[in-house]
Amino acid sequence: MSEKAQVDWNGVLQRAPHYPQAAFLFVREGLQHTVNMVYGSDRGRADQHVNGQQLCIGLRDYAIDRFGMLARLVLHRWGITRTDDFGRIVFAMIEGGLMRKSDEDSFEDFQGVYDFDEAFGVPAPC
Repeated sequence: MSEKAQVDWNGVLQRAPHYPQAAFLFVREGLQHTVNMVYGSDRGRADQHVNGQQLCIGLRDYAIDRFGMLARLVLHRWGITRTDDFGRIVFAMIEGGLMRKSDEDSFEDFQGVYDFDEAFGVPAPC
């Protein structure tokens, strides 16, 4: 999708109303981080495919790079407490035309990829 194209954020947010727009923007930016991680920063293009597990791992790394020790807290504030949440956001973006999927991609690819306690090393706030 072209950066200049107008994004219907209301439509996308209605598909997964439990998450703020910042969470969607984070996933969108994290996708490019993941593509660069998988294909190499000099070869990563936005149209290259990564699967759900690769994206979850890339989003974990991107969150840690971007937010450091606050990564778990930031994600928690956005309602992201499991890798399944990344899947819900991704599929809302697919339905809204912001991302594409292959025939092999499914929501199940995002389920239980890692435990947030182990991945971020910080317990969730009460």
